[in-house]
Amino acid sequence: MVLGFIINAFLVTLVVVIHYEMLRLLSVVIPKLRIKHRLRVIIGVFGTICAHIVEVWIFGIAFYFMASSGNFGSLAGNFDGSLIDCVYFSFTNYTTVGYGDIEPFGSIRFLAGLEALTGLSLITWSASFMFMEMTKFWEE
Repeated sequence: MVLGFIINAFLVTLVVVIHYEMLRLLSVVIPKLRIKHRLRVIIGVFGTICAHIVEVWIFGIAFYFMASSGNFGSLAGNFDGSLIDCVYFSFTNYTTVGYGDIEPFGSIRFLAGLEALTGLSLITWSASFMFMEMTKFWEE
């Protein structure tokens, strides 16, 4: 139980720091680009999407190892135990789509819930960041 809490806290902290650093990097790089404003926005969108993909993969890898160990519960349903299935499960959690074809059992469910909450927060943060970047271009 304690180990699960430590793993969950570490994962959430890691992806939040990654997201912060990506947004910080984009906020420094985008204004320096000598290209049309609309292309700067596109670079910002692709940058945030890349950050989200990295974060989803981090959660997916964690699901893979936690489910494989058998000490944290399991994933069941349309699930073959592969890393790619864990990443798919992570994508559905992170985006809060939740198709329901893979279901968590045991204490791994807490990580699934944390990922959904974290994903919602980080996606919203990205949207706010892009809105702020776009308003800078509208003022010019």
